[in-house]
Amino acid sequence: MAEHPDDLRPGVLFDVDGTLLDTNYLHVLAWWQAFRDTGHPDVTMSAVHRAIGIPSAALVQHLLGTDDEDAVDAHSARYEPLRDQVVAFPRAGDLLRACADRGATVVLATSGAAGDLDWMLPAIGERDAVEGATTSADVDEGKPAPDLLSTAVRDHRLDPARCVVVGDTVWDVESARRADLPCVGLTCGGIGEAELREAGAVAVYADPADLLARLDESPLGRL
Repeated sequence: MAEHPDDLRPGVLFDVDGTLLDTNYLHVLAWWQAFRDTGHPDVTMSAVHRAIGIPSAALVQHLLGTDDEDAVDAHSARYEPLRDQVVAFPRAGDLLRACADRGATVVLATSGAAGDLDWMLPAIGERDAVEGATTSADVDEGKPAPDLLSTAVRDHRLDPARCVVVGDTVWDVESARRADLPCVGLTCGGIGEAELREAGAVAVYADPADLLARLDESPLGRL
């Protein structure tokens, strides 16, 4: 029997790295080191930064034009000691709680591994506000493909007509566009407002605190 739209729920799909957690530049450093560790010294930090948000293997393919599992492993090794320095952006947990309190189903949609949630959720805070998460383990293809978001919508019984994505990269915006979902961009990950809007973001804010301060007038507040 077909599911009636009334059975579906409004939701907000949050990217994590660079959106809720201030991790992007730590990842840039770890990847920059990893590429040098594995014989690719010509890859610049700028190039790495613009690729952040793509799953690891695809990021390597994007930057090198070929696969290199050693580079992926080297990134993991380089990033591990940096995790102790990860902090949430100001008011990130409060933003999740505010969305949940307004009746939205809060889902994390991250290209990271399922095991990353073990440290990501405590770092963000307000764990109880999060209904669930969709990770790279749940899909065959990561961002900018729509799979991560489409799977999150399906698995958490969300109404696509009342669902908004929040992310910080053009890859998040493209993934949302391909999933037929509006995307709100945040510039705290290091990508500027003009580029996020050009990619298709329906609104852009500085960071979680800025979005929270203007939540009622934002696309999230209109769910």
